[in-house]
Amino acid sequence: MKKIIGFLFAAILLSISTFALEVDEPELRGTSTEQIEFINYTGPHKVIDSIAAIKAIGSTMGETIVPGQPSTVGNRQKYFVVHAIDPTETSKLDADILFIGEKATVDHIINLRRIISAYLSAAYKYSEKDADTLAVFITVYNAVYRGKYDVYSSKYKNAVMKNLSQNNCGLSTTYKEWPGHSEIVIPLFDVNGGLSTVDTSVISDTTVIDSMKEDEDKNVDPRKDMVDLKEREAEDASEKAQEAQKKAVEEEKKLTETKKEAEEAKKEAEENPTEENIKKAEEKEKEVKEQEKKTEEAKEEAKEQQEIADKKQNEAQEERKEIAKDQKEVQDKQAEIAKMGSEYGIILSDEANMLSRLVKFNVADGEIIKKSPVTEIRNRTVYKTGNQYMAVAGENTGNGTIKLVLLDDNNMEIVSESNETLAEDSVLVQEGDAYYCVIQDGNNWVVAKYNSSLVMQLKSPVAVKSSTPITITESGLVVTAKNGQLRLLSKADLTSITKEAAVDAK
Repeated sequence: MKKIIGFLFAAILLSISTFALEVDEPELRGTSTEQIEFINYTGPHKVIDSIAAIKAIGSTMGETIVPGQPSTVGNRQKYFVVHAIDPTETSKLDADILFIGEKATVDHIINLRRIISAYLSAAYKYSEKDADTLAVFITVYNAVYRGKYDVYSSKYKNAVMKNLSQNNCGLSTTYKEWPGHSEIVIPLFDVNGGLSTVDTSVISDTTVIDSMKEDEDKNVDPRKDMVDLKEREAEDASEKAQEAQKKAVEEEKKLTETKKEAEEAKKEAEENPTEENIKKAEEKEKEVKEQEKKTEEAKEEAKEQQEIADKKQNEAQEERKEIAKDQKEVQDKQAEIAKMGSEYGIILSDEANMLSRLVKFNVADGEIIKKSPVTEIRNRTVYKTGNQYMAVAGENTGNGTIKLVLLDDNNMEIVSESNETLAEDSVLVQEGDAYYCVIQDGNNWVVAKYNSSLVMQLKSPVAVKSSTPITITESGLVVTAKNGQLRLLSKADLTSITKEAAVDAK
């Protein structure tokens, strides 16, 4: 994995319970051979849709569309597909275009890929595994060429281009830009369906593969799956080529026989030029031309299918070589990392909104080894609790919400979250095994006490400011009440020790 930033982590020790290291993380989004990193919402959700419900979005559209007939299916406010085809234009590609409407709530690339995969399975009978592989490449392809209208124009038919716009063609790498601004192009090689419906060569071109190789694991697994798919495409095309060749041989025999019959009819018409003989000779000559056309078409079909087979096989062989080299590089890198010391810390993921993410890094040079997918840690605060990290995470956008969460130290993903909703500007303060933050309680905000398993143990009867500091003293917790006055809360039950008008916070 490339160095993301040169910053000093060496001074950070895991014995320090709170991480508050603030370092700018540069943009990783880009095109060409730069890494494509999808920025997803990975915090808590108000409503969690089941995987089946997410896939149903794609499968419903796929079941409705009629391959080979121009059509539009789906809900224009959420998700819809334009089946943009034109058999009269043969020099460029047809395509399906998936639009993400303004009221769509998809906020993670995994779920977007589930929708695409389910669509491909329902519309074109792809297996789930193949559809999943195609969905990965389709999203990376559209991110690589996001906004590159000229690139799409050079490959796709007018029927496709009239549905694309300069700014929104392709897919943004940021989930916040998906609703109302996404035109995901799925290139179609064979609109009649089957293994080669989607043009795998287009969605796995050199630029796409190079961008995938920039990831820390070099996307070896999906690339292997694509190679497997292409090899099966090659086998399928090779079988079709053999069948077409057999047909070409048969048509050639028929042509020879038809020519012989035409010569006999011509000779008979010359020797005995009756109206019947002349007409027969003309009909036989017409049959020869028709048979020549059938023979040529069969030969051309055999040639085209063999070219497809050779192309897919060559692509698969070359990619297998690259995968083998990349796999060794990944293994060598992992072995090198294992020898070095590593630590955890948080870095800024969104400076404007003061959001952070947990990372694992190499102590020697500060190179990031692994990044948490959770980019919405708030208030630049994380506490270590055994093999997990506690933080306030999330955003109040779309289906998102803010909760107290635990992240594991392996994948650094959310493994548990509080039942209660936290204030957007809530602090998180620790004392021993107790953790304090501000939660929503009806129309008010109150201080809550949690244990290391995110079980709420107490909540204050005193309403506080959502952004109140929480200062732990020997006497109790110092907070700012809803009316702006200072309150000292008892550690035993979070009731107010001070009287209501004791101190004016102003």
